[in-house]
Amino acid sequence: MTFPYDRAKLDALVADVEARNAALIKTATEASQVRTTSRGLSDADLAEISRAANNPRAPQALRDLAKRVDAGEMSWKDIAEGKALDDEGVRRAMATGIPDLKRAHNAIREGQDVQDLARGGDGDEPGSFTEDAW
Repeated sequence: MTFPYDRAKLDALVADVEARNAALIKTATEASQVRTTSRGLSDADLAEISRAANNPRAPQALRDLAKRVDAGEMSWKDIAEGKALDDEGVRRAMATGIPDLKRAHNAIREGQDVQDLARGGDGDEPGSFTEDAW
């Protein structure tokens, strides 16, 4: 059986793979140095979330979650940072009657400004996430 490539073609293929590997390593190194611009949620932002969640007009699941936060089971910061997403109560609160809450939560995690979201969205689509939605 003969090898289907001559030495020149094989060397060219190896050089191409090595060049692509070097480009991949360079890209990975550059990506690892990128820092997000999110400043996270301020204490004022967290207080506003708490106030809205404790609003009598908030969905029951969200008010139940607020009671658990107030009791010290978790914090709004834990919830906002995604540390409590495995909790059934958190998932229930995110799924009930607040269609934009999950989008807002994801936008916050991606670094969107909370005030921008509260004013009506992230600029990509019309937003209905407002304080009244709580």
